[in-house]
Amino acid sequence: MARTVVYGEGRDLLISATVEIVAEKGLRGLTFRAIAERAGVNNSLIAHHFGTREALLAAALDWAVEQSIESTDLLELASEEAFADTLLAAITDRPELQAFQYEMILEARRNERYRPPVLHLYARYHEVVAESLRRHGYDGNLEATAAATFAAMDGLVLQHMAGVDRSALRAALHRVWAAIAQDQPPARPL
Repeated sequence: MARTVVYGEGRDLLISATVEIVAEKGLRGLTFRAIAERAGVNNSLIAHHFGTREALLAAALDWAVEQSIESTDLLELASEEAFADTLLAAITDRPELQAFQYEMILEARRNERYRPPVLHLYARYHEVVAESLRRHGYDGNLEATAAATFAAMDGLVLQHMAGVDRSALRAALHRVWAAIAQDQPPARPL
């Protein structure tokens, strides 16, 4: 039975339900009926807000990326411990965000329609990692270091989802931080 939804809340409910369902069942388990049931709304609301499945999935992917960025607090990481602790907590506390994103990445390999939103996902993460490095005074090859850092983080998230031991992931995150610090050129004399 559909519930009464406060104006402006329906879109977010649908996106959240989409992320949860895809994380649990994959894209093959995603139907408008399943989304509406999970969100507790009428399925006509999906067509009203998104029109198509592809538009819904693209919006959900953008939402999941922004939720992941917010939960990792990547722009505010101030220390090696914060880097490891915050990233591990974020992927542990909200695993559906990562599972959904990886489902979309895999689907983009099979279905060209999903490549633009997935490429946007990678561009957005790269942008945030580069900005985080910039805010922390990194003065080396920013673009290359941001790309390498995100690639390492991306791989570590995938390993976490596969069940790799948390202490091994923590050690790897410390090594990523150390590599960034080691790559930092010495301070220039004033």
